[in-house]
Amino acid sequence: MGAILHVCITCRAGLPLVEGEPCAGARVHAALAALNVPAGVTVRPVECLSACKHGASIALSGPGRWSYIYGPVSEADAAVILDGAAAYAGTQDGIVPWRERPALFRKNVIARLPALEAT
Repeated sequence: MGAILHVCITCRAGLPLVEGEPCAGARVHAALAALNVPAGVTVRPVECLSACKHGASIALSGPGRWSYIYGPVSEADAAVILDGAAAYAGTQDGIVPWRERPALFRKNVIARLPALEAT
């Protein structure tokens, strides 16, 4: 089972958009795409995670796993985000032990959602 790292590519992080420059979320996505994505992780651009007040945001989800939304994040966090996504992908339920999570994930969690149960 893989993990999906959703990246809000429309987030302006509460800042006005400068014509000709990518928004904060698009810069995060570009930084992630420039790195080697860990096995078991898929980076997926999405439009709006509705976490606008928290700056650029990302979410982690996977089948049968808890889902998380994190923010604010920046392009400078790309390597740490991928480390956290790899740890998440290595779990069965999406719960990475607290001390094993990158500090960015411990301090910047916006929401945690329970896994959907198969019916």
